[in-house]
This record gives sequence, C-alpha cells and structure tokens, in this order.
Amino acid sequence: MIETPALSAQATTTADLLARAAVERGMSVTVLDGPRPDLRGSAVYYGGPRFADTVAESLEIALLEPADHWLTTLDERWTRRAITPTTMAEARRLRVPAFVKPPSDKSFEAAVYADGTRLPAAVPGETPVLVSEIRTFVTEYRLFVLDGVVHTGSRYARFGRLDPLPLTEDPRAGELLAFAAEMLAHTAAELPGAVVVDIGLAGTADTAEEHWVVVEANMAWFGNIYAADPSRCLDAIRTAAGPRASLRPTDAPFVRPYPLTHP
Repeated sequence: MIETPALSAQATTTADLLARAAVERGMSVTVLDGPRPDLRGSAVYYGGPRFADTVAESLEIALLEPADHWLTTLDERWTRRAITPTTMAEARRLRVPAFVKPPSDKSFEAAVYADGTRLPAAVPGETPVLVSEIRTFVTEYRLFVLDGVVHTGSRYARFGRLDPLPLTEDPRAGELLAFAAEMLAHTAAELPGAVVVDIGLAGTADTAEEHWVVVEANMAWFGNIYAADPSRCLDAIRTAAGPRASLRPTDAPFVRPYPLTHP
C-alpha cells in the first residue's frame, strides 16, 4: 500500500516541510478541502483536530492522542509542579495567578492568567482544562516520540520567545535526551505509539537551580515541528494518523473517536 499524506488546507511551514519530505520518498501529497472517501486505506493525516473531525471517518484513519489526564498522572519527579485537572467553570473561580491550558487541543491559549476572570469567556464551562503552578522555562523542546523512543526533536523557545534550533546544534541536547529516555522508560506504556512530548528546562526565581520537567504531551499529527527533521517527523505522523486497518492493538485505547453524526 502506498500511503498518501493528506494535509488540511491551512497553509503552514510545517505542512510544507512534511510535504517536501513525503515527495522525496516518492509519496503523492493531497491537500484536503473536505471528506475524501477515495483515500480510504491510504491516507496519513496532518492538520488540526476540528478539521480532522470532519474528514477522519471518510478517510478511515485512526488518530492517536494522549489521554487528557496523562500529565496529571505523572510522578512529580517528572513535572516538578502540581497539576490539577478541572473544568473551565471551576478555573474561572481562581483568584490567584495560574497557568491554564486545554489538555491536548488548542481550544484556547495556554498561558499564565492573572486570575480566573481573565480566562476566555467564549469557552464553554464544561471544557476540560489543566491548572498548574507557574514555572519559568529557560528553554523548551518538542520531541517526536515513536514506540517509546525519541525519534527527532527541536528546541522551540528560550525564555518564552520562539527560538527554534535543531537538537544536533543544542549544547544541552544530551541532558535533555537522557531525561526524556528515563521518563519514557517509566511512562511510555501510558502514551500512544507515536506522540509529541514537550520538555522544558525550568528555572527557580529565587535560586540558580535548573531542572528538566515535562511540559505536556500532544498529538503528533497536529503541531509545529520547528527545527526537527521533517522526514523523521513524518515517520511518527504515519503511526499517529494512518489507516485504521493498520492500527496496532496497543494503540486502540488512544484513538480519537469519530464525532457522533445524526440523520
């Protein structure tokens, strides 16, 4: 079977890099404008989750995503901060600063909010959110994990500002990868076979101490690859958003359900 990368119509640098990597492999790339039943059994999807919900069933793809609660189940040795799962309605009751984010999608901006009244009013109260203590990140990295091992990755920010750099050029990549390998050895069974894990080097305001922490896990088929190797990112995406017929039993619990449809 020849796989066909099927990209959402939103033009991004990442989509362009993935398309080039696919063409170099001799793959035919398709830009989607809606459901494509003719691609059943061959499509590999890259794009946003909302658009994915409109085309996934027609493509017969299995979209893997980490469980919303994964970050909250990690031992604090990996997170170095308290993380509480709650709802937007409860988060709006906060009267102290906190970092608030959606578990995996991008339904609102993940950020430090001065208090709950500053959270976006348009987001429904029942929306799941994660509330965590505030940490200052010196550097942040995105790792594409395939079968429990880092397959490629990139630095993407320094002190909260976008600053991509390939891992091969980052002087602290060795420390990062050692931390990631140890963390994944303990937690990979709770993650899908292909996933994105963000890790940061966090600083403490009142000391010179720095420590590695897990920031979050996200879908490999949605998000910026920054300066990671596009071809190796494509490897992960092929597992994370490929044909449902190729789904491995161990990944079945992580499949995003097709949205309910009504006649």
